Amino acid sequence: SNGSTEFTPATFTLVGIPGLEAEHIWISIPFCLMYIIIFIGNGIILHIIRIDPVLHQPMYFFLAMLAFVELGVCASTIPTVLGIFLFGIHDISFGGCLLQMFSMHSFTLMESGVLLAMSVDRFVAIYSPLRYTTILTIPRITGMGATIALRSVMLMLPLLFLLKGLPFCGRNTLTHSYCLHSDLIKLPCADTRPNSILGLFVVISTFGLDSLLIVVSYMLILHTVLGIASGAGRWRALNTCVSHICAVLVYYVPMISLSLLHRFGKHLPPLLQTIMANAYLFFPPMVNPIVYSIKTKEIRNIIVRTLSRKRN
Repeated sequence: SNGSTEFTPATFTLVGIPGLEAEHIWISIPFCLMYIIIFIGNGIILHIIRIDPVLHQPMYFFLAMLAFVELGVCASTIPTVLGIFLFGIHDISFGGCLLQMFSMHSFTLMESGVLLAMSVDRFVAIYSPLRYTTILTIPRITGMGATIALRSVMLMLPLLFLLKGLPFCGRNTLTHSYCLHSDLIKLPCADTRPNSILGLFVVISTFGLDSLLIVVSYMLILHTVLGIASGAGRWRALNTCVSHICAVLVYYVPMISLSLLHRFGKHLPPLLQTIMANAYLFFPPMVNPIVYSIKTKEIRNIIVRTLSRKRN
């Protein structure tokens, strides 16, 4: 490609749901409901953890981190998703697209790190319950949160700068209603191998490593639980992990499914890829507050108590 055709596009064009463009206004209704559930659900979790001293424990601080990063993922997508479905706005500036990609992927990486930290929290709680709060002190929890955030940002920054320096030569149409790195690197008319290699390194060093360490944590948890003498004690210990196991599954299953779809499902309709991409982003933040509210007795009791007080 010669110099005259190389340029950085002023805008990128995003798409809604392929083949259903005429129905976008109707499709906006479930998206709006989904955002409302996500923001209210995670907002309630953050609020009750903040106001109730009973919940000022390591497990709930990590849950607050999870709720915060899930809100961050969804807040990153709102401008373009609702812009497309409600107002028919398909264009996003080059800078705006890179910012959305950076913030959305950074929060997604943080979510993986928080799930790992939560598995460590469950291991410490079961392995050494008497020293639980002395091992996981507030400074240590804060340090873990800061490390997770810093890791995510530092891994995403090089991808951002590599992408910013590439020529696009007239191609500026993306395949989703938000800017994804895997989508953006298909457009430049230059060698994108450094982006792909670095992208693969980011995936392996975050999702790959985190999921492996979560599995190791649960193997250690299982080994510890099997050492508990009474059946009731074993069940009680495992029951404290159910909410976290659900959170891990609703995060990793859509992600793995989407990866397999991108790798082996090129012949499948674009609609299926769009649905899976949206499930990967929006399913965990919508489901996790509901699971934790139902399965965690302390949170459930506080929500019931708050609601009954408001009725009276």
